[in-house]
Amino acid sequence: MLPIVNHPDYVAQIGDDHRFPIKKFGALFDLLKKDNILNKTNLHIPEPAQYFDLTKAHQPEYIQKIDNLSLSKEEERKLGFPMVPSVKRRSYMATGGTVLSAELALSYKLACNTAGGSHHAFADSGNGYCVFNDVAVAAYYLLNKHSVKKILIYDLDVHQGDGTAKIFENNEQVHTFSIHSKRNYPLTKQKSDTDIELNDAISDEEYLNIVFQSLQKINTMNFDFVFYVAGVDIHENDKLGKLKITTEGIVKREKMVISNFYKRHIPLCGVLGGGYNKDFNHLVYLHSILHRTCHEILKNEY
Repeated sequence: MLPIVNHPDYVAQIGDDHRFPIKKFGALFDLLKKDNILNKTNLHIPEPAQYFDLTKAHQPEYIQKIDNLSLSKEEERKLGFPMVPSVKRRSYMATGGTVLSAELALSYKLACNTAGGSHHAFADSGNGYCVFNDVAVAAYYLLNKHSVKKILIYDLDVHQGDGTAKIFENNEQVHTFSIHSKRNYPLTKQKSDTDIELNDAISDEEYLNIVFQSLQKINTMNFDFVFYVAGVDIHENDKLGKLKITTEGIVKREKMVISNFYKRHIPLCGVLGGGYNKDFNHLVYLHSILHRTCHEILKNEY
């Protein structure tokens, strides 16, 4: 079965009225269990990210601020979360979860976290609900501790992976590839290795063709590992997205992306990315499409 990484600490205590739907992580765990995609045999529990690994992507001074819960009011505002102990625990655990998912992907070809994709976190700051850049930490972990030489970070969140782009701007071993809304957060975009900007209200056919063409380009490159940020804030009913992608469009996207790398024997680590759908239960389902698709691909292999 598909290795799936989860921890109860993914749900931080930020208040039920917070704009960020933090309870989706627990609800996703419950849905995957109910639908027999997750059970005791394929559930993996992460350890918190290690300080040494965090320092590869983040400045020690920033990590210390998180450890001491000492962000300024302005820094908290940019982050979007109150800097409370449960947010700190969640940030360490979700980052550790992506590191573990990456290791599992090396063994199983596919593995998924039930959180992650905190791509707005820079080396020295948190932004846009992202404390630590889990994918950046995990990418450095693979480069330093495994025989991985060339990593693709394929980011299909509706928002540009600006923190990720900045962290790896001078690293030739990591290629940052972002397909995102042109007129959406962040206001100031960074320069990924590849950026594809989407106009507002783009629909399924055009969007899926862009994704397909991007994969054709990627397939001419030689990557030996992929982090896939499977944001579902592209959905037509998302509060923060500006696109018109249907649920079926997201299903087709996941099948296209994941099967592309799987049939080329390139290990893939899937992380959630963003999702702020107006319908909470449907949001949870949308996030589960990543895990459902990986599960089906692995099941059909055997």
